[in-house]
Amino acid sequence: MLDRLDGDQYAYRRKISHYYPFHDEGEWELGKFLVENLTQTQIIKFLKLKWFNNHARPSFTTKDQLLGWMDSLPCFTEWKVSKMEFSGYKTVHPIELIWRDALEVVKQLFSDPIFTNHMTYTPHVVNVGNQREYGDYMSADMAWRIQDHLPVGATQVPIILGSNKTHVTRITGGLEMHPVFLTIGNIDSEVRSKATLRAWRCIAYMPIAKFRMHSDYQSILQARLWHKCMDLVLANLKTAALDGCFMPDPSRYIRYVFTPLITHVCDLPEASMIATVAKNASPVTMAVQVDFGDGILHPPRTGKHTLQQIADISRNVDPWDLDKFQKAAKVANLSGVHMPFWRDWIYACPSVFLAGEVLHTCFKFFADHPLKWVKEAVGAHELDNRFIVQHKRVGTRHFAKGITQVKQMTGREYRDIQRTIVASIAGATSPQFVRAIRAIVEFIYLAQNPVHSPETLQSMEQAISDFHSFKGAIIEAEARKGKKGVKEDFFIPKLELLQSFKGTVQRLGTLMQFSADTTERLLITHCKDLFPWTARQSKDFTEQCVWILNRQEAMEIFDLYALMTSRGASLVNAMHAEEDEVETTNPALSWVSRVLPDEVKSVRGPRPVRNHFLKGILSGDAQTAFQVNVTPDYRSLSPAEISTKYALPDFDRALADFITRSSMSGGENTRWDPKYGRYQAWNKFRLQLHSAFQQRVIMPSRVVQAYPPSDDYPLGNCDTVLVDAMAIDGQITSRVAQVRLIFQPVVRRGSNLELPSYLSDPLLYVQFFRFISSPADRPELAMWTVERAYTQDQNGNRHREGAIVQVTDVTHAVELIPVYGETVAKDVSSATSLETYERFFLNNFADKESYHTFSTEFV
Repeated sequence: MLDRLDGDQYAYRRKISHYYPFHDEGEWELGKFLVENLTQTQIIKFLKLKWFNNHARPSFTTKDQLLGWMDSLPCFTEWKVSKMEFSGYKTVHPIELIWRDALEVVKQLFSDPIFTNHMTYTPHVVNVGNQREYGDYMSADMAWRIQDHLPVGATQVPIILGSNKTHVTRITGGLEMHPVFLTIGNIDSEVRSKATLRAWRCIAYMPIAKFRMHSDYQSILQARLWHKCMDLVLANLKTAALDGCFMPDPSRYIRYVFTPLITHVCDLPEASMIATVAKNASPVTMAVQVDFGDGILHPPRTGKHTLQQIADISRNVDPWDLDKFQKAAKVANLSGVHMPFWRDWIYACPSVFLAGEVLHTCFKFFADHPLKWVKEAVGAHELDNRFIVQHKRVGTRHFAKGITQVKQMTGREYRDIQRTIVASIAGATSPQFVRAIRAIVEFIYLAQNPVHSPETLQSMEQAISDFHSFKGAIIEAEARKGKKGVKEDFFIPKLELLQSFKGTVQRLGTLMQFSADTTERLLITHCKDLFPWTARQSKDFTEQCVWILNRQEAMEIFDLYALMTSRGASLVNAMHAEEDEVETTNPALSWVSRVLPDEVKSVRGPRPVRNHFLKGILSGDAQTAFQVNVTPDYRSLSPAEISTKYALPDFDRALADFITRSSMSGGENTRWDPKYGRYQAWNKFRLQLHSAFQQRVIMPSRVVQAYPPSDDYPLGNCDTVLVDAMAIDGQITSRVAQVRLIFQPVVRRGSNLELPSYLSDPLLYVQFFRFISSPADRPELAMWTVERAYTQDQNGNRHREGAIVQVTDVTHAVELIPVYGETVAKDVSSATSLETYERFFLNNFADKESYHTFSTEFV
């Protein structure tokens, strides 16, 4: 793609000056900064600053000259404006569609060298053990079905569309538009799922017209306009899906490609509009409102069936007789759109491409329904208290004022509430109610798996089945309410959509690759900077938008092109071997870091996860990495100071036991005397794991705290972990423990004393819990229950069971939720809850990785 700039009219000049028409790299960066961050008036003021009287001026002396230079940069897929109209139907404002040819955008994406090492061209089957694994689209069934219909040697470029009805132009004199985005399924889902990596492209800004008609006909006309605009934007893509076309891939190989539509990411109202069905019907199955809560997977609402219904109605009623046609369509559970854009797109079927969407179908469903049921059943005040007193962990949201007082929630808040809601409501509602809520949360967690197997799909199917088995408890608790009081039905459209998730995964791959999280983020990364720079006058607003959009695209491409050519790097991103460990999914950063390592700071987008496996402390099996700061929080403490500061009276005994035990097992003796030794101590350490789903992927590290008692935390601020400890019978077993101290012996300078290996890495003083019930004992929770472990001293006094372990004995950071009972104990806060309560649930919903671990390995 980038080498096309070599054919630009000014290419011969760029052989002399890589940044032509700019003088050099510095001047290019200045010009780009001005255009990206200042309005035109501000640019004029900047160029008139008196500072330039004594300093060299840039080559561009006026605002118009600067913008002219930017506009002279080549833009591969130029934006344009088309006037749209329906004969006989007038609008308040002229209808203008800002768009570009979707096929040209696909060609640009498909040939972009940034994605060279993140592309898949052929369907494949992944088997792990004896089970098939579903990941990206190319590993699922639909890819194989379509490939079987293509000519031998042809490549499919799966089209993924995304749209969001959020208006991005409210400030422009009444003009309203919302964007439509596009990406291709050949690009790895990890790249597609991050909006800042530019794997998505905006292809149109759809006008929201106000027709001079009765309000009863506004929605049908707007829907028809939307489909008509999509027809124009996607026309060449539909032709390529049928007949194929030739386009180069990132390595410059020419491929014969076909472009089937596989997914359109959107929320439920828009899905209904796309499928051309009424609000009381499912867009993907034949279910209607009375079927939404029955827990049955209904037959698919195929595109062929819908088009036949439209044709049957159109034979009897003129589609432009809006009143009669709309009424006839309503009888058939249709919306009244008579020419859906997908009607002539081969292989396109709404029951397939309107894939299960996690953000709206799961998270917003959870917020609109299960969360409200919980509030009704538990009570707002009690529910808030249960969240307020939970122990604070670094990296997770703590609701200091409860969850019923949060005014505005996003998908992130919904996720954070789901983490602890199951364990939090135990004891406050009936076990059957808890089990229904747990089933929904379990389903949502499983739906987010980055890879699926028949086993996980069966678990997901079982979870939704469990909900329907126990949903009667929600009615019994009178927790489901409407405007007219208690409701005894579950006519919830999104609940019906959950039944289709298993089939979607089998056809298209994992659901998270199609999440609307990305498209909502695209509104910020692709749209927020566009419209504030317009003059906000409707008469030439669309023309201004086109100039700005073309300019943005040209600047982005030229920036990378000039960086590469000025350093003599190839414009072709060479294929390289798959990495053993993955720290980043930023393809531009990966490319530049390989060929121009000194220029990585110039690349935008997410930075790599810090890899502690390179320089950190590794566990014996090298599956876990640990890191403490080079500078400890306490440089030199005596045993007595540690015992006092950390309130650990048995520290001396525990350390002596550890040394005795370690020297006997390892055969290493030491002359070092712990009673007279000095110790450095830390308030926290980091623990890093590989993904439980994909071992190549390195997860962000988790902070484990061990702060001593203070005014804010009178009993200390200490997190809990899972450690491999030796049981009474000598076997290694997993135990839950609270980290009270992170320390390491210090040898004085000049001393010839060498510490044994078991004292050379940081040590932890921990206090143990013991398991008192298994998930099978509390099926409504399916969680382990633990309680504080105690020992007795020689005088018969009871103390918490403490011991010294090596930091490398830790396997996971875990979260404990107190067993609250019917109500939260008084005078308990988040600073004291771990110390006040004796019994806790080992929360397997702490995060998706923990859920997978406790559902498989830990069993």
